[in-house]
Amino acid sequence: MAKLLVKLQRYFRRKPVRFFTLLALYLAAGSLVFLHSGFSGEPTVPGTQRGPGAGEGPGLPYLGVMQLSRGFKAAATMPAGGRRHGPWLKSTSKEPAEKAKAGDYSSNRSRALRARSGREKEEDRARYIGCYVDNTRRRTLRGVSFFDYKKMTVFRCQDNCAERGYLYAGLEFGAECYCGHKIQASNASELECNMVCKGERSNICGGVNRLSIYRLELAQESARRYGSAIFRGCFRRPDNISIALPISQIMLNMSVDKCVDFCTEKEYPLSALAGTTCRCGFPTTLFTLHEREDEQLCAQKCAGEEFESCGTAEYLLVYQTQVQDTRCMDRRFLPTRAKQLVALASFPGAGNTWARHLIELATGFYTGSYYFDGSLYNKGFKGERDHWRSGRTICIKTHESGQKEIESFDSAILLIRNPYKALMAEFNRKYGGHIGFAAHAHWKGKEWPEFVANYAPWWATHTLDWLRYGKKVLVVHFEDLKQDLFVQLQRMVGLLGIAACEDRLLCVEGQKDGNFKRSGLRKLEYDPYTPEMRKMISGYIKTVDTALKLRNLSGVPDDYYPR
Repeated sequence: MAKLLVKLQRYFRRKPVRFFTLLALYLAAGSLVFLHSGFSGEPTVPGTQRGPGAGEGPGLPYLGVMQLSRGFKAAATMPAGGRRHGPWLKSTSKEPAEKAKAGDYSSNRSRALRARSGREKEEDRARYIGCYVDNTRRRTLRGVSFFDYKKMTVFRCQDNCAERGYLYAGLEFGAECYCGHKIQASNASELECNMVCKGERSNICGGVNRLSIYRLELAQESARRYGSAIFRGCFRRPDNISIALPISQIMLNMSVDKCVDFCTEKEYPLSALAGTTCRCGFPTTLFTLHEREDEQLCAQKCAGEEFESCGTAEYLLVYQTQVQDTRCMDRRFLPTRAKQLVALASFPGAGNTWARHLIELATGFYTGSYYFDGSLYNKGFKGERDHWRSGRTICIKTHESGQKEIESFDSAILLIRNPYKALMAEFNRKYGGHIGFAAHAHWKGKEWPEFVANYAPWWATHTLDWLRYGKKVLVVHFEDLKQDLFVQLQRMVGLLGIAACEDRLLCVEGQKDGNFKRSGLRKLEYDPYTPEMRKMISGYIKTVDTALKLRNLSGVPDDYYPR
């Protein structure tokens, strides 16, 4: 035996390749035996590669792999205990998730049926009602909407719509969520809702121009009342009221929530109370909501609720309902390559993302970026992926301030914000994300003083460089844009060479916040600026103020200076 081993050793020493080949075969054989024992009893399923849905429309990108995993038990795709539910959508079912039967997972039909059977197990508070046709120009669900091309889930969409008091939540294209009080489209085949959710591959989130719609049976009734509507003010009765507010109903037992509910049901964003008459419509040039009256003129008690005011025949009390004004929601790339590159320039934290949101709504065209931010792309800024010189976007976001970079652009909108607010906003973004907040430890630690020392001088040099090297610069103060959005947005759209449609701009006013604003609920309880910081920043403010006035522009707003 020993001689045999010695011979084998000498043989493999002379022929090492054969040794390693034999070793590899041995390991492969062991692996096959292990895999066979692990999969014993499982169905053998031939896998087929799936491309984009057959119904894919023009202009919609195919967003990567959109198919379910195959060849595993149904229980492996669901967490123990079945679907995860939120506090308002808690499961009471005790049926185990393992009840799902194995079948042929390779076909579209089996996939749709599996998704449907899973959805039908949803409890009464969120019931799946079917796959519906959607249209980018006339949405099936016309409430608020939001996109997340990375983390969208069924629960997240349902939860967002329920919080806002909507009756329906719909998911489309694996990543888009739409809310509404009414379904305004026809059913589609379940096979056409075939895209998995970006945030959970175990669920279906619609398809190409197809919505998977859920009814939110008990979605926070209190949120559906007028408490979720936005009070817009008291306004004089417009001329041609039947055109300005085309839908009306006499309500002898009038109350605010009755009128708001009526206009919500009719799918109008404005609810106007005029004594015993409820009127619904859109903000238009006939009824702009720009000239508010004293609220005492509308202080007539409601017939159905003595502690509420319901306006009069001459002075209307106006609320904005939860219905989304869709007249400014369509966006696309420029049909022809832009001849000029227009910068949307700002210091970080000066509201550039918000300004992009407003410009996209006002013009109907995507904005681009000098950089690429995946989180913004996932939130719906489709121009984020384009190269900044592509010419397909209406303007280009940039924080650059060097001469070479500035001279690359033919014109610019220069957005300037109070440095005290801009520095804090950028610090929050840096340590908490676009709509998050920096932790208390960051404010109290060494990060904040170092940040101010490095970024405060940049706030000044950024504006000075654009004023010096920019070819055609339109200066817009962030504070003026917030205070008088209509007029400032008209100026910005004018520089972009787009004929401003007033009704579209009025629509933007109603959608101005978007999903890119911090809640404001976590304000610091102390002033983070030391006397030395204020003294330094005050000097930079004076420098910028002087530079603006030398170019016959209005100086910085008064509130830029410390209180």
